[in-house]
Amino acid sequence: MWRSYSVTEFILLGFSSDPTSNRILFIIFLLLYLCSVLGNGLIIILICLDSHLHTPMYFFLSILSLLDMGYVTTTMPQMLVHLLSSSKLISFEGCWLQMYVFSALSLTECICFVVMAYDRYVAICFPLHYMLILNWDLCVRLVVGTWACGFFFSLLHTFFTMRLPFCGPNMVNHYFCEGPSVRSLACMDTHLIEVADLVLSIFMALTPLSLILASYIHITMAILKIKSTQSRCKAFSTCASHLTVVTLFYAPAIYIYMRPNSRYTPERDKQISLFYNVFTALLNPVVYSLRNKDIKAAFIKVVVRDRVV
Repeated sequence: MWRSYSVTEFILLGFSSDPTSNRILFIIFLLLYLCSVLGNGLIIILICLDSHLHTPMYFFLSILSLLDMGYVTTTMPQMLVHLLSSSKLISFEGCWLQMYVFSALSLTECICFVVMAYDRYVAICFPLHYMLILNWDLCVRLVVGTWACGFFFSLLHTFFTMRLPFCGPNMVNHYFCEGPSVRSLACMDTHLIEVADLVLSIFMALTPLSLILASYIHITMAILKIKSTQSRCKAFSTCASHLTVVTLFYAPAIYIYMRPNSRYTPERDKQISLFYNVFTALLNPVVYSLRNKDIKAAFIKVVVRDRVV
């Protein structure tokens, strides 16, 4: 077999070896995790309960919230356990599975951003045909295709790393099994693997980003043709939330996955990974709820209805 079986488990070093610091971090990360899950879960519930939000735009937003809940749950519960436990072990198979699921959900979110950009493109450039073009059959097919592409291409991405020989040491200087941090432990020259992985990362990240930029070029041109200043501002406002979360997600992810192992810096990479893994999932519902009158109206409606009942 290509992979050496001398390493059967990894040790995730996390952020600190000091028990007091770990207890403090446990409280902080537990609160962040709960807020992320509750915030995204609330958006999904509001969209399901309010019939006014049963549109393609909010359907895709609920999928985004589901993805955020998924990939933050892939890493955070285990990290919380390790913060309070003396054992920080993870099996080789568990590490592979965590890396694959996290990568798959992240890539699915990248493609989901493309679908959401297309939704805004149709809504602004073809407002009279919006529901005709983005019918529910197409919406479902777009979502299924998004998940299928994410989990398929991530399998290739993970394969390059987990088929490497690992002879020791087995200490991963990270809080979860992220590709670059695990690959740095391989006991062979990983240059060719790095090149192949970089090409795949560029394809998986820059292709969706290019499609998003192309959509917004057409959107901007359409908005500039609108004569009413109020209508123009409203159109820009509907795109601002999407552009914000795209920037928050893509900037750190591109840095992590599009640079060679020679520039691998464990402490900085952990902080950047924490940002796009945890804080992006936390900020997405905040960004969309604060800037969206429909979401706030749905929340008020649900609260008032519960009080009446």
